[in-house]
Order: sequence, then structure tokens, then C-alpha cells
Amino acid sequence: MTTHSRPDRVGHLLQQKLAELFARGLKDPRVGLVTITGVKMSPDLREAWVYWTVHGEAEVRKQTARGIEAARGWLRRVVGGTLGLRVVPELHFTYDEAIDRGDRIERLLREVREQDARRHDAAPQVPEDE
Repeated sequence: MTTHSRPDRVGHLLQQKLAELFARGLKDPRVGLVTITGVKMSPDLREAWVYWTVHGEAEVRKQTARGIEAARGWLRRVVGGTLGLRVVPELHFTYDEAIDRGDRIERLLREVREQDARRHDAAPQVPEDE
């Protein structure tokens, strides 16, 4: 067993608990449908970096980030009561840009395929010799 197995396990449990809380919904109207994409724990379990994403434009992300930051203390208290840790980790919420990057790459690939198809359709057809 590795020395980092406990932080990984606690991070996974924290991710599950936070996902449940966000799925039930927070009272803050700024926080919509948030997906917790991962949690990275410090080796001493005193800090947790929580990665999240939400669908929408930049303004939606900003409002959601403000709502999450406002609920951070409440989330920490609720999570602390359920995980049974001696020290409740400090939560640091970070927007996960990986999904946005993936969407951008997918969009670019789709555009290239469409341009290639248009170029192929516009190319003059050479008749075959009979």
C-alpha cells in the first residue's frame, strides 16, 4: 500500500459527499447544476482542492464561483460532520477548465472536418477513361 492511499481515499469520499450536496441544491440561486470533477487532498488532510465545473457562459461561471465561495463555510461544516476526521480540511474551490478545453478541441475538429468535406465536394470531378 502506498503512503498516499489515505489522502486519495479521503479525497474520493469528500468528492462523493460534495457531489451529493450540490445535487440536492444549495439555497443560493447563483449556484446551479454544479459537477464536482475531482478532489486533491494534501498529505496531512488539512486542505482539499475541489475542482468543479458548470455548463454555461463565463458570466454563469463567475456567479457560480461567487455562490460556492459564499457557501464554503457551510459546506465545510456539513462535510466535517459526516467524514469523521479529526481535522476538517480547508476547502479551496477551483474551476476545472479541462471540460472547456475538451469542448474547444471538439469544436475545432468538427470545423476542420466540415471544411474538409466542403473542399472535397467543391473539388472538380475528373472523369474516368473508359
